[in-house]
Amino acid sequence: MNKSATLQHSVAAAPPAARLTPKVEHPARRRCACSLQPSAIAGMAMLLLILLVAIAGPWVYPADPFEIRSAPLTPPFSEEAWLGSDYLGRDVLTTLIYGGRATLLVGAVAALLSVAIGITLGAFAGYYGGKVDAALMRLTEFFQVLPALLFAMVVVTLFSPSLVTVTLAIGIVSWTGTARLTRAEFLKYRGLEFVRAERAIGAGNARIIWKVILPNALPPLVVSATLAVGAAILFEAGLSFLGLGDPNQMSWGLMIGSSRQYVLSCWWAVAFPGAAIFFTVLAVSLIGDGLNDALNPKLRER
Repeated sequence: MNKSATLQHSVAAAPPAARLTPKVEHPARRRCACSLQPSAIAGMAMLLLILLVAIAGPWVYPADPFEIRSAPLTPPFSEEAWLGSDYLGRDVLTTLIYGGRATLLVGAVAALLSVAIGITLGAFAGYYGGKVDAALMRLTEFFQVLPALLFAMVVVTLFSPSLVTVTLAIGIVSWTGTARLTRAEFLKYRGLEFVRAERAIGAGNARIIWKVILPNALPPLVVSATLAVGAAILFEAGLSFLGLGDPNQMSWGLMIGSSRQYVLSCWWAVAFPGAAIFFTVLAVSLIGDGLNDALNPKLRER
């Protein structure tokens, strides 16, 4: 028996699975064999503690944050006020607990709105290309060159300061980075084989955008959304510091802004809410960095 006959005999005797060509795995079905960094776990624990205090604090420590409960400028660690009182005599601990609710709510909802706008516009621009891409990118560039804080101040001033207007203003001015990232991901995936296969079997554009490409583009977008929460919290604090927050809702930015003139004689009224903002943004940043390391295969190989 010659070599050709021997090769044919071995191929015929091989099981069917051995004769199959290697199957390319769908990117959305790949398993992420990764684990979060200890810093990300610490950030999650820190953020969970802050959320627990902000949500459960009012039930454990019921009070009115605007109520005058002690003498003005009472120093911290006194019997009248554990964390002191501000220039009006409002308890800093009470305002800190209740202010966290508004600050965290605005930060989360504004970031969600920003990410929703950015993903929608970026997905359409990256998928359709051509004139649609050009028009949406010119719109993105227009919002990108606008002074974000100034534009948000104009929006809040025109529609009166409230939690709703502040949230909308932050979401409207902070979506450009997410849009550009989404566009880049869609440009990368729209020409791949699994997308062409979906199109060949008759899948519509909506299905390809939202159910085929978007799940594969999610890892960097999840990181971007996480970091957007911290940016929105800082944005809300800045608007409240300038007096453009909701005056009827206590927030950490409002605490700092209302006591900024008394920072030398009443430092605790500024330091404690400032520390709360710092640790919240730090926790969110640690989570974002951890997710970036976990979801980025190039970083996992290092």
